[in-house]
Amino acid sequence: MTTGVEQPFKISVHDDVIALLRRKLADARLPDELDEAGWAYGTPLSDVKRLAARWQDGYDWREHEAKLNELPMFTRDIEVDGFGALNVHYVHQKSAVDGAIPLLFVHGWPGSFLEVRKILPLLIASSPDHPSFHVVAPSLPNFGFSECPKKKGFQGKHYAEVFNKLMLSLGYTEYVAQGGDWGNPLTHITAAEYGPKHVKAFHTNFPEEDSPPALLKSPVQYLKHLFTPYTALEKAGLARTQWFTEEGRGYNLEQSTTPQTIGYALADSPVGLLAWIYEKLVMWTDGYAWDDDEVLTWISVYWFSRAGPAASVRIYYEFTHAAFRRPDSPVPVGASFFPKELKCAPVSWVKAWKNVVYTSQHEHGGHFAAHEQPEALVGDLRAMFGKGGPAANIVPGKSGYASV
Repeated sequence: MTTGVEQPFKISVHDDVIALLRRKLADARLPDELDEAGWAYGTPLSDVKRLAARWQDGYDWREHEAKLNELPMFTRDIEVDGFGALNVHYVHQKSAVDGAIPLLFVHGWPGSFLEVRKILPLLIASSPDHPSFHVVAPSLPNFGFSECPKKKGFQGKHYAEVFNKLMLSLGYTEYVAQGGDWGNPLTHITAAEYGPKHVKAFHTNFPEEDSPPALLKSPVQYLKHLFTPYTALEKAGLARTQWFTEEGRGYNLEQSTTPQTIGYALADSPVGLLAWIYEKLVMWTDGYAWDDDEVLTWISVYWFSRAGPAASVRIYYEFTHAAFRRPDSPVPVGASFFPKELKCAPVSWVKAWKNVVYTSQHEHGGHFAAHEQPEALVGDLRAMFGKGGPAANIVPGKSGYASV
């Protein structure tokens, strides 16, 4: 294993970069809009005008930069097979509990390491009543403040190599993982590559499954699917999946086929980036009440990212052209179902995966569960890995419980 020395990290965007952003916002040319278009045609003009004006004059990046810098952040060089050393940015917060469970948190697009902020204090909390976790939340290569690879073909196994080497470099030779969005396939791959030796179990809040159980592969779940009526939540989830498939996947097709083309707009136009991501923040959540500065901090991390926002969409192209198929898991898997997720398969469909030991359905929440419903997500992790849970003591010697 080849990793460099850990370096403390603070975000420090140069004044000239902030000034350029404001000039671009001032010079932006906005499109017209049809009367009463609302959200049917995409991000409404009134929302973009309001947010762009705030971003240009009123939003204080330095204030939010200082808040982000309160997180314990670091960078480290990690050697990746075929790609050389990549400098990887990550949040690393240890619990005060000696026997806390090491947990790798994997974000997706259009998320970032920001998604760990609300769950971090909950995960590291010490208690004799629930497990505590040591948390590692990297910026994926191509995202945030991690370096991007310079060559084609950076695929799932390479992300997994980064994650595993990072965890080993921090002394976590055995750990669990959690992820939504891209965190679902990436934790699957990491478990397939490095479990059960290093990856002991993982949990996802994006249990994406396109097909019902097959008779030969999963006869029990096949029969449940055949003879057990879907719940109201599952019926609503199938309707949500149909909406996403028919109305919400345009971004995916673009980013999976010609990411460089959309990249010019994302890299050069802050208004373009704002509209592209804000649409997802609103449409992919369950009525979450976004504060304008909250949105602008989310977007600013993309605008000020190390490689620029265009790099983040390449993951779609690489996975699509690698003809990715989710591998079977060699370790226990947990899944949380939130009703406004993009793809909401019935529970029986997901239980047909190999080694699913825990499922939980929620009445509220969407795609960004760690940000929208932090208590619910952490509650599921505590239930899965806590006393009496199906993955209790899965990491030898790490129960996660504080002494009474």
